[in-house]
This record gives sequence, C-alpha cells and structure tokens, in this order.
Amino acid sequence: MADLIFNIEARWTGTGKEGEGDISTGGHVVHYSAPAAMGGRGVGTSPEELLLSAVTACYSGTLFRVLQKKKLPVRVLNLQTTGMVEQYPHAAKFSRITVSPTIVGGDAALKDEYRIAAGEARDQCFIGRIVRDYLDYAVGTVTVH
Repeated sequence: MADLIFNIEARWTGTGKEGEGDISTGGHVVHYSAPAAMGGRGVGTSPEELLLSAVTACYSGTLFRVLQKKKLPVRVLNLQTTGMVEQYPHAAKFSRITVSPTIVGGDAALKDEYRIAAGEARDQCFIGRIVRDYLDYAVGTVTVH
C-alpha cells in the first residue's frame, strides 16, 4: 500500500474575524473568511463551509458507488448538507452534519433500499469516518425521483 500526500497552500491576512485568505488547491483558488454569522467578514466561503464541502464531496461519490454496486438506478445525485454549531460564541463546537440526498433517475418503489444504501455510504465515506468520531454525522431525508 502507498502513502498518499495532499498539499494545500494558503495565504491569510488580518487578525481573527477581521482577516481573510485564499486556499490554492488543484489549480483552483478559494477565498475564505470567518462567516458573517460569527462576526466575521463573510467574504468567500468559510472554514465551516469547507468542512461541509469535504464531507459532501466524499459522501456523494461514495453513495453513487454504493448505488451502482447494489444496481439501484441513479442518473444524478443532488445533496443538501447542513452543519450545526452549538453554544456559539462561548463554547462553540460543530455538533452535527446531516446529508440529505436526492436520487434523480431512481426508482421510487425502491425507496427503502435507497435509504439503506444512503446509510451504508455514510459509514463508508472516508472523510465522514473522520468526523463521525467528533460529532453526529447523519443521513437526513432521502428523496427518490
């Protein structure tokens, strides 16, 4: 087995919530700052949204693979991911991430099988396995059409 190394470059200016930065990865630049809801600048994305994006990206690919292995029809996956930060601002912590997939091109008569597959994908998702030890990582509503 090989060890894999991933690299990201970042540039940050400013102090705390007044700062902002850029992350360079894979030839793309993403601008980020603390979210306005937390008293930050609210420009670009935020570290919280980047965490949700990582979980969502991993989960979507994993779910698509699980559906194909189970031979469940799927053309496109759309996902809505929500994250909850509790006890802000004094003891803020991420407490929950919920992924809610919509299976486009699926068979609504097999909705229970899609729900089971969605749970299996949550358990198999590489990034999800990292976060689930620290917060509630759940599958929300599974929609099939």
